Amino acid sequence: MIPPYIKLLIASTIAASTVAAAPPPTPTPSPTQSQGIAGDLAIPTDGPAKSAKPAQESDSLPTLGGDFADPFVLRANGTYYAFATNAGGKNIHAARSTDLKTWSDVDDPLPALPSWAQANEGLTWAPTVLKRDNGFVLYYTARDKASGLQCIGRATSTAPEGPYVDDSTEPFICQVTAPQALCGSIDPSPFVDDNGDPYLVWKSDENAAPCHGNSRLWSQKLTSDGRSLAGTPTPLLQRDRAWEAPLIEGPSMVKAAGKYYLFYSANWWESANYAIGYAECQGPLGPCEKRTTDRPLVASSSGALGPGGQEFVTDEKGQLWMAYHAWSQPTVGYANGGARSLHMTPVSFENGIPTFGVPTANSPSPAVDVATSKESQPAKSKSNG
Repeated sequence: MIPPYIKLLIASTIAASTVAAAPPPTPTPSPTQSQGIAGDLAIPTDGPAKSAKPAQESDSLPTLGGDFADPFVLRANGTYYAFATNAGGKNIHAARSTDLKTWSDVDDPLPALPSWAQANEGLTWAPTVLKRDNGFVLYYTARDKASGLQCIGRATSTAPEGPYVDDSTEPFICQVTAPQALCGSIDPSPFVDDNGDPYLVWKSDENAAPCHGNSRLWSQKLTSDGRSLAGTPTPLLQRDRAWEAPLIEGPSMVKAAGKYYLFYSANWWESANYAIGYAECQGPLGPCEKRTTDRPLVASSSGALGPGGQEFVTDEKGQLWMAYHAWSQPTVGYANGGARSLHMTPVSFENGIPTFGVPTANSPSPAVDVATSKESQPAKSKSNG
C-alpha cells in the first residue's frame, strides 16, 4: 500500500512554531527523545519579510521505508544505486533501482573494513561514491583504532555496487593531530566541477569529545582519479547561527546556473530540530556565504521530522533530485523505535534560490521497504556529538 505524500510548503517565511529546547552545546552520543517541531519546508532570504517569495506547494516522496540514513544516490550505467549508513549488520546499506521508484536490496558494498578501522561497531557512516573513468571511488566514515575518533576512508571498485576494497593502512582524511587536531573527520561528499576536476567536502568533527568545539566544513581538491588528495584543505563554513546549534555537518555541493551551492545539515541529528541550510560559494574551495542565516532551508514537516543528510543526483532526463533522510512522525530517535527513511524531492533554482517542484506522475513513488526490522537499524549514527 502506497503511503500518502508528505505535504511540504515552499516559502520565504515560515510561521512561528513551538519547539523543544535545543540540545546542550556538547551533547553525548546516547539517544535522546525530541518533542518535535511544527515546521514547513521553506526557502528563507537574507532580506526582510517584504522580499519573500510567494508560497507554493510541493511533495516529497519517501522512496525507501525503514532505516536508510545519510543517503547518497549514484546514477551509473542506466541504474541508480543508493548507499546509506551501516544497517542490518552491513558496513554500508545499499539498494538498486532502474527508475527511482522500485528498489531492491543489494549486498554490502564494503564487506570488509581496512586494518586501521574498528569493525563491527556500527560506526560506518555517510558513504558517497565518485564515478571516474577507471572505476568508482567510495568515501565513507569509520572509527580510527589509533585515535578512537571518526575518520574518512577511501575504497575502490570496478563496479558501482562494489564490492569496494580499501587496502590502506591509515585513514584518507583524519584531522586528529597537529596542526589540525580537530577530533576527526566525517561526512565526505565528492563534487566534480565543469572541467572535470574532482573535490571532496567534509566536516571536521570538532563538536566531538575531547574537542567540544565548533564544527566546520572543509573542501580539498582530489587527483583526477579521486584516489588521492591534492592541494591543501580549505575551511568553507562553521556553525555561527542560532538555528544550527549545536553543530553543522553533512556538506554537499551542487553547481547550477553558474553558481556553486553548498548545502549542509545542522542542529542535533536525533531531533526534529535537525534541518538543512545552504550557502553560495565562489568556487569549490570557497569562499562561501550563508543564505540561510535566520532559519533553515528545509525543516520538519508534518510527516518528515528532522530532515538532513542531503545529497544530489541528476536523473536520465536531466532533472536534479535531492535525496535526504527524515524521521517518520511521530517517532524520533532510535531508542524510541524510530527510523530515518530515504526521501527524494526534485530541485530547481529560481532566481538563484533553490526551490522544490511538484513531482509528476512519472516521478519516484514510495516503494518496497528494504529494512524494517529492529536489527536493521544502525547501532550508532552520524555525529559523535
